[in-house]
Amino acid sequence: MSKAKRLNEMIMMVNRKKRFTVKELAQEFGVSKRTILRDLQELSEMGVPLYSETGPHGGYQVINERILPPIAFSEDEAISIFFAIHTLRHYISLPFDSEYESIRKKFYLNLSGDIRDAIDKMKDRVDFVSVYQQEEIPFLKQLLEASIEQEVILIDYETNGNITCRSIQPIGIYSSEGKWYCPSYCFFRRDYRVFRCDRIKSVEYDEKNEPIDLSNINLKNRFSILNQNKETVEIHVELTKSGVEKFQSVNWPNIYLRKRENGSGFINGIIAKHDINFLLNYFIAYGENALIKEPIELVESTKEILNKVLNQYN
Repeated sequence: MSKAKRLNEMIMMVNRKKRFTVKELAQEFGVSKRTILRDLQELSEMGVPLYSETGPHGGYQVINERILPPIAFSEDEAISIFFAIHTLRHYISLPFDSEYESIRKKFYLNLSGDIRDAIDKMKDRVDFVSVYQQEEIPFLKQLLEASIEQEVILIDYETNGNITCRSIQPIGIYSSEGKWYCPSYCFFRRDYRVFRCDRIKSVEYDEKNEPIDLSNINLKNRFSILNQNKETVEIHVELTKSGVEKFQSVNWPNIYLRKRENGSGFINGIIAKHDINFLLNYFIAYGENALIKEPIELVESTKEILNKVLNQYN
């Protein structure tokens, strides 16, 4: 029996028996006690919650926690999962108890030696590059739990150097370009807002405000809800071939990309007026690869910003 198979079967056995001795495991798997001790050390490093007791009636027992049963993966599946986990290294904070390094180590150690060798050869040959998260965010798990349980929380929120207290009910959390965001219902504004998680300085449960029913709102349909009853305008932006290539990675609701045969194209659709400032800075980053045609407010704001930038160099 291979070591990987023995470890998998051992996980199932100790989870079933809860209490066992090294001698019992050695007899069960036909190996020496020394080998079993090494295996138990590896199981502990993989996250199996073992507790040892000394003495004539001692042994090992599994702490009362749920352990997932082993799952059979093909080599390609295992490698794909490893590199999916590997992308988490860009995040300092995650909304889960386990940190990236702990997750990666447990998964990696449970793979067979030949698959580990294949991963080691690939690590410097393939990568998934994303923006590194720059700041530690301690409240991600609380924000996620509040969104799941539909609870109202009080946050201290920093904007323009000032800190204000807000009562919010989170819809969820998501990450974009190295930052975490929390779309929520704001009881102060009596409207939906998106909060930057790195600007949230404290979180506590709000016992004064009753939760509202947000069960039909999630991260997938939030835009249709957040923009309800908002004043909207049409948008039209001409894009060069390079602009089209850049915009293809964007997925915005109610905005559609149309490509021409020569590779250029344009986007059109509907936006909320309060998104104009965001789109202003976004399309300025396209430089000469984007030409805004509509709305006129966005055109004029772009001119104003570009003139300010030009004046800095005069």
